[in-house]
Amino acid sequence: MTTSLRAADVLARRLFDAGCRHAFGMPGGEVLTLVDALEKAGITFHLAKHENCAGFMGEGVYHADGAPAILVATLGPGALNGVNVVANAHQDRVPMLVLTGCVDADEAETYTHQVLDQQAVFRPITKASFRLDAGAAEVIADKAVSIASEARQGPVHIDVPISVAETPATERNIRRAPASATAPAGEALAQARLWLSESKRPIAVVGLDALQENTGPALTCFLETFQIPFVTTYKAKGILPEDHPLCLGGAGLSPLADRHLLPLIEASDLILTLGYDPIEMRTGWRNAWDVTQQRVIDISPEANTHYMHQAGINIIASLSHSLTALSEDQTAGDTWAGGEIAKTKSALTLAFPNTDEWGPAGVIAEARAVLPETTLASADSGAHRILLSQMWSCSEPRALIQSSGLCTMGCAVPLAMGRKLAQPDRPVISFSGDAGFLMVAGELATARELEIAPIFLVFVDASLALIELKQRQRQLTNAGVDFAHHDFAAMGRAFGGNGFTVRNRAELRVALEEAQASDRFTVIAAEIERGGYDGRI
Repeated sequence: MTTSLRAADVLARRLFDAGCRHAFGMPGGEVLTLVDALEKAGITFHLAKHENCAGFMGEGVYHADGAPAILVATLGPGALNGVNVVANAHQDRVPMLVLTGCVDADEAETYTHQVLDQQAVFRPITKASFRLDAGAAEVIADKAVSIASEARQGPVHIDVPISVAETPATERNIRRAPASATAPAGEALAQARLWLSESKRPIAVVGLDALQENTGPALTCFLETFQIPFVTTYKAKGILPEDHPLCLGGAGLSPLADRHLLPLIEASDLILTLGYDPIEMRTGWRNAWDVTQQRVIDISPEANTHYMHQAGINIIASLSHSLTALSEDQTAGDTWAGGEIAKTKSALTLAFPNTDEWGPAGVIAEARAVLPETTLASADSGAHRILLSQMWSCSEPRALIQSSGLCTMGCAVPLAMGRKLAQPDRPVISFSGDAGFLMVAGELATARELEIAPIFLVFVDASLALIELKQRQRQLTNAGVDFAHHDFAAMGRAFGGNGFTVRNRAELRVALEEAQASDRFTVIAAEIERGGYDGRI
């Protein structure tokens, strides 16, 4: 049975069918029909204080429920305010529907106020950009959902003209069947199986694509069967519990960790990159192995056009299906007979100890010790994120979320808010540097309005710590990296939450315990000395 609806309703109902239950943004008159349609479809619209934060809140929800995030922005400055988070979604492979209001095409010919080519703005940072049309509303909606959700995932933009949103449209239940998962075969598979059977020192690098394919069970079976130690990218942390004896932790941003991990890569006789998307990695992992001297099997949903590394065998297929095909009729043997894996794990433990009395490592260690294992965390960009991603152990996928591709500041607070909104029964904490927190402090008002109770922990050293460290390492003059101390705890109280300033582990423990018992959000300002990251990341 067909139903006559507005074009905005057709779009909204398709998003509801895709599992979307939350949308975030700041409306203008140009998107009021769209907001109304979302609400009527069963998707709650949440008012944020800035479109950039709205998008990160949507991403936080995505990590909880798996449905595409929804960002709603009005035309002109509203749409442009969302550019950062949309670019982040593109680099971090986050499915997101970016819905922007725009004037009608005929109106734009003689009216210029706030009018610009928004599709031209968003095309380079999205997988696709559409302009909603009433006659094709359902087709556009289905294309947008499909493109955003399929590997590699990412944002899709839809410009919604004012009058088109209100134009009657027909819902015809048009759906494109999802593509079937593929498996490797033929000569490449035979060669890969031979390499696996002959390997004595294999190592795996597991990345974001494995996380998005929900490959955890198949990956666990494969790595345990063949006793293959593995490292993960930061966003893939927890795909296997990090206390697993084969797990060597996260990699990519910490030179200190790389000093222990890259020698294993160099000593390996078989490197398996399993769903490894190198967009998270830094230059130390560019050409981290010599494909002319080492056997490398790359399993990915897309062909290698990044050239961050090369492989002897490139398999473009489902990771789960590929692991099954590789394992068939294979006999596992002993690996790393010299005890290299245990030695490396011990060295990493010594490199990132949890025994510091205070400083950034002490803050992280105390938070991990006090908060339940079920805690969900988010990390902002900065020196603390590098240290946190080494020290914060994850026992499940997406237990620590962050911006790894674009590395944008100001993401941790709204990510935690979206996560807490979607999973109110789980403890949620964000870790921010003081500069990143100041970028988004206005969203504390949103946290109070949403009646959610995440914990916002701020590392306070009145400096852009990572940039200041790089500045000193290059022996440059101190400039543009220091700022004043601010009362972050008072900010929390001013916006209707709790606020604590802590200067030692005992005070932090008390603050974390009180925060967990509260029904309001809590800001914890952990004051640390400058230079606390020296030699630690």
